[in-house]
Parts: sequence; C-alpha cells; structure tokens
Amino acid sequence: MDICVVGAGYVGLVTSACLAYFGNQVTAVESNPIRLESLKQGEIPFFEPGLSDFVKSCIALGTLKFTDNLDDGVKSSDVIFICVGTPPLANGESDLSQVMTVARGIGGALDNKRRRVIVNKSTVPVGSGNWVEMLVAQGVQSVQPVPARSSRTEAPAFSVVSNPEFLREGSAIADSFYPDRIVVGSTDEPSIDLMRKLYNPILTQDFEAPECAPRPKGLEHVPFVLTDLASAELIKYAANAFLAMKISFANEVAGLCEKVGADIKQVTRGIGLDMRIGSAFLNAGVGWGGSCFQKDILALMQVAREYHYPTHLLEATIKVNEHQRLVVIQKLQDELKIIKGRTVGLMGLSFKPNTDDLRDAPSLGIARQLIKMGALVKVYDPVSMDSCKKQHPDLDMQYCSDLVDLATGCDAIVLVTEWEEFKRANWREVSQVMRWPLVVDGRNVLQEDEMTGVGMTYRGVGR
Repeated sequence: MDICVVGAGYVGLVTSACLAYFGNQVTAVESNPIRLESLKQGEIPFFEPGLSDFVKSCIALGTLKFTDNLDDGVKSSDVIFICVGTPPLANGESDLSQVMTVARGIGGALDNKRRRVIVNKSTVPVGSGNWVEMLVAQGVQSVQPVPARSSRTEAPAFSVVSNPEFLREGSAIADSFYPDRIVVGSTDEPSIDLMRKLYNPILTQDFEAPECAPRPKGLEHVPFVLTDLASAELIKYAANAFLAMKISFANEVAGLCEKVGADIKQVTRGIGLDMRIGSAFLNAGVGWGGSCFQKDILALMQVAREYHYPTHLLEATIKVNEHQRLVVIQKLQDELKIIKGRTVGLMGLSFKPNTDDLRDAPSLGIARQLIKMGALVKVYDPVSMDSCKKQHPDLDMQYCSDLVDLATGCDAIVLVTEWEEFKRANWREVSQVMRWPLVVDGRNVLQEDEMTGVGMTYRGVGR
C-alpha cells in the first residue's frame, strides 16, 4: 500500500517506520530542512531505544523515504496520516494550527485518480474529524473551483477517519507492533475496510517480529475497535486522563500511608491484584510528567468547559500531581532542616527512563524550587543532559559525568527518574563520597535494606 505520513516527529516517524517494515511504500513529509536532511541519513532528533537503526533498515529496504514535498506525498498515496504536533495553548486548548495548515495542504494536493483515506493520528479535540474534512474540502476548492454543471470533472474523493496513537516513550516500536488495541473512528465502510487491511499484520500477528521488538509471549491477535469519529477522539484523552488519575490516586493514598504508618508499596500491591483495578500505573512517587498527560487532561477539561460540564476528578488529578512535586522538598527539609547552602544531587532529568524528553519533567520543578531556596543543585542523567542544557539554559545547575560524580560532596541525592543504571548502582561507593548520606527515593524503586546496609538514610514516598 502507498502511504503518506505528514509530520516526522515522534509519532509520525515511528508510524512511518513500522508501516514501512510491513512492505508498504511510505513517504514521510517533514518541513524542517535540517531535520529532513538528518532523517534521510537515518539520524533521528530524539532518543528512542532502537529507533535509529530501525529507521535506517527501512530506508535501506527502499520502503521508507523522506521529503518536504507534500504534493508528491499526497498524490502517490492511498492513505495519508496527519501526525503533526498539537501543543497546548495557555488556556489549555490544543494548538491546531499545524493540523489546519496540513489539512488544507492535503486538499490542495488531492486529485481524482484514486480515493484517499485521510487519517487523524495527531491528538485532536472531539469534533476535529469533521473540522479536518471541512479544511480538506476548502483546500480542494482553493485549487479546483467548482465546475460548471456541464463539466464532467469530478472532485477528488476522500474520507477522514480517526486513528489515535497510544505510544509510550521508551517503548514506541513495541507499542506499535503489539498494541493493546487499534482504534479506528469512522462510519465509512470502504475506509474501514482499508484501515483493517492496512493493520491486518498487527491484528493477526502474522509478521516476523523485528529484532529490536520481540513479540510478547502468547500474543496472537490485537483487538480492532471500531467507533464513530467523536468516540475515537475521546478515547485517547480519556485513556491518558485515567492513567494520570491512577498515579495521582496512588500518591494521595501514599500521603495517608505516611501519616498512619502504612507502606504504599504493600497497599498498591494489595489493591492492584484486584482485577477491577489492576496494578499498572498504580505507582506513588514524584508524580507524572511528559508531553501527554497534562496536555490531554487540560484539553479534555477545555472541551468540557465548552459544554458547561464540570470535571472535578480531572481537576483533582492535576492538583494532586502538582502537590507531589513538593513532597521531595518537604522530605529534604525534614532531614536536613535547612536547604539554603546545601548541595543536592538529582538522579535523572527526563520525565521517565529510556527517553530524553524533558516536557513537564518533575526534575525541572524540583530543581527550580531547590535553587530558589538557596541550594546548589547537581544533576546526572544518562541521556538527557545535553537536551536540558539547550532547552533550559536559565537553570543554574552543575552537570555531572556519572552517579559518583553527582554524589560527591552532596548533602542529599534524590532519585527522580528510575533509570536502570541507578537501580544497579554501587551504593557503598556512592555513600562514601557524600557529605551526608541521605537518599530520597522519588520513585520507590530502591531497596531500603541495601541503602541502610551501607549507612545511608533512606526516605521513600508513602513508606
């Protein structure tokens, strides 16, 4: 199948490579000239395990190419994916300017040689499917005026479907090949049939798994969830909001655990074994971050406001998460008493391991508060320090070469991102170079017995 993917950012690039792996001819359209030249060489602009080599292999096979020519990509394709960014505006709404430009551009490039399916894969508010259809039609009319009745020229045929993505940074390739479900929002039967055909290798799991993403044991098929447009658009927002709510719930219970002398790890294990609840995302710590949860919750709340509908749970989810960033500061104050003049090391910068993404990362808020309180902040992250230096030059932090360098001279170190490197650390060596051997485990992933066994003071969250 011939496919055009507009936008070679995180979602677009992963989507392009995975569809190309199945033998489809994929043209990825990227407007940024610097990024475009890098992508042609298989060099990706962000960190995602295995993706760079995977993209290079698809380029070598001849099934994936990159261009800045939207017209060529559209004209040669049966299916066109819109995968551009929808960043949040100050009021919580999604910025749909890129979607608008691309939709009109697609319309202007359409011809009547074949019927196209235009796929909304960007995270867009409810109602965007109809809106995109209108914009594409406007693009068509801008270059193809309505013909006179005597003319036999037919307008280009197309339909718009919603196909939300559920990728997790750090495991995007596996999430693409082995998703929990594939959601398609449409009532147009030909479009539904085409999307089912496109995703058939994933639905049936009859493809050879790539080396970078082995197939999970026992996976034999993937559900195909067919909905209307509005429901598909709402599914993505609702899913992320619910996951964020589970984390905030665990964090609120963690605060109560500390008051009554309970252990949140034991509590969440006990309730997570209930099949109605489940253990995934039921983790207490410094709170969630990243590009999706906050943005999607705010966008969902904005849609609700348009209909004068209250969203008390969503508001509480954000409020609890904002408070959780300060829990680390409180624990440091409890142990050190005075923060001014202290040296505090932050273990990890990215909002989660296996990515260099710093968007809404808890580390940045914690660092800013410590600096404001007069502390010297040292940081170490295996991947995202260069990104942090470029994106946040205002943060006066000392960047370190490894964990021992980070701990040297520190009054306390805080685990913010649960990289495997930190879990396997030589804590005896770390404790010996610290001024005061205090560790605050912001993710509850370290072994308290191991910490105290080498003379360190251990503080977790809700423990």
